[in-house]
Amino acid sequence: MHARTTEARRAAVLGSPVAHSLSPVLHRAAYEALGLTGWTYDRFEVDEAALPGFVDGLGAEWAGLSLTMPLKRAVIPLLDEISETAASVEAVNTLVFGEDGRRTGDNTDVPGMVAALREHGIEEVESAAVLGAGATASSALAALSRVCTGEVVAYVRSEARAAEMRRWGERLDVELRTAPWEDAAEALRAPLVIATTPAGTTDALAHAVPERPATLFDVLYEPWPTMLAARWSMVGGAVVGGLDLLVHQAVLQVEQMTGRVPAPLDAMRKAGEHALASR
Repeated sequence: MHARTTEARRAAVLGSPVAHSLSPVLHRAAYEALGLTGWTYDRFEVDEAALPGFVDGLGAEWAGLSLTMPLKRAVIPLLDEISETAASVEAVNTLVFGEDGRRTGDNTDVPGMVAALREHGIEEVESAAVLGAGATASSALAALSRVCTGEVVAYVRSEARAAEMRRWGERLDVELRTAPWEDAAEALRAPLVIATTPAGTTDALAHAVPERPATLFDVLYEPWPTMLAARWSMVGGAVVGGLDLLVHQAVLQVEQMTGRVPAPLDAMRKAGEHALASR
């Protein structure tokens, strides 16, 4: 059901830390483009211990919440319903409140990754590589389960992380092999490379970019470009960036929270680009 443009509704992003989040910029741009003059979107510093009380204290005017780390798993026990996608990666980044107060959790990171790849012409690849083994890596595997027809190699720093990634691969029905981080330069020859590591981690790999690289999906958006992404572009490779992911997952959040489809992708992207350029 479409929300009335004059109806006062609230949404916000929660996390810790959360001050850096671009979500308010993206969602507010969407509200403006959609004419949702009564809607507001804020950010709140909330950790795992404070989350239950925060959610329980929200009134009927709340439409939904965006959840960032460390809340994506902590919120699951507070939900009435969880989507198949969110359950598959045990991570919820979107909480939508029904008219009856029912709490539904979803994960828009996974379809957001797929949408970002498709926007850059990547519908299907024969194999892929993942750099890293954190929370974002599991979402990357879930996305790859939809676009990769063959083997995925995950490059990780420890056997514990390798075992964790193998469990995710089995759970998500992905043909997964793990390799040590010391061999990560080999990943750069894959048809699709997804870098899920923190800022600076892949800088040392920039010199190893091959002469004719295929596609790099670097989930970082600040600082941007990363050294790896800059080198990749310089030699003619295709690059999908973190802002692409951020915007596409936010589009899906806006659609779920407001009932307006499609959400204004271009307006949201422009607002994100402007905000990053101003920092």
